[in-house]
Amino acid sequence: MALILSIALGGSLGALSRYFVSRFISNLFGMLFPVGTLAVNLTGSFLVGFIFVVFDKMIISDEIRVFVITGFLGAFTTFSTFALENINLFREKEIKQGMINILVSNIFGLVFAFVGIYTAGLLF
Repeated sequence: MALILSIALGGSLGALSRYFVSRFISNLFGMLFPVGTLAVNLTGSFLVGFIFVVFDKMIISDEIRVFVITGFLGAFTTFSTFALENINLFREKEIKQGMINILVSNIFGLVFAFVGIYTAGLLF
């Protein structure tokens, strides 16, 4: 039961964080390109790589692991919003913007996860 509550609490905080960070970034840069979702997903990719290594090097309870990775980061990053934003770009005939978003999100998502792993490896 503690694991379920940890996931639920982490997910709630992650979803709220995603909303506020994405909204803040989108307000700064505008809405033509889904930069808020991109920023959230790249940040989450970095963090999941970084935290994976940190948790591997430390004794961390299962409740904290699922709170952070499954709950918080699972809700903070979002594939469904990414998919919907791309569909909307394609429907609005913004094919180039949609393709750029797909490529940048996927390529840099992997790069950011690797950089998180690498950074944590340097520190721990």
